[in-house]
Amino acid sequence: MGTTSAPHEGATAHGPRISGWLTFAGIIGLVVGAFNVIDGIVALFKPDYFLVSGDEILIFNWTAWGWIWLVVGIIQIAVGAGVLAGHSWARVAGVVMAAIAAIGQLMFLTAYPVWSVIVIAMCVLLIYALTAPPTKSVAA
Repeated sequence: MGTTSAPHEGATAHGPRISGWLTFAGIIGLVVGAFNVIDGIVALFKPDYFLVSGDEILIFNWTAWGWIWLVVGIIQIAVGAGVLAGHSWARVAGVVMAAIAAIGQLMFLTAYPVWSVIVIAMCVLLIYALTAPPTKSVAA
């Protein structure tokens, strides 16, 4: 008789096991990334949409903010897909990108307050979901 090796921790016979929190984190990562891409596109092509008058908000002008949000959003979408695929590097990258996005949205708060507060809250929730320990399943 042949012996079968047990799958490594965090995996099943069918592939990596992903907890409910990680699935949630991957989806929220995709959504926050999409929100940031939208921020970037709006800042690039329709800067008069925002509540701040003038060309600069804090340090950068609208074009710089547009590119920043576009790049951050694209990276967050890739990281969210990585989390959903079960890659461990994506969890660390997700926490880092969520922290960067939350700080950036804090700086962007005067431009569009409600949107920024929603994205900051989602970033905090994303960080929690990525760092929460997996729940133990009950054996049937």
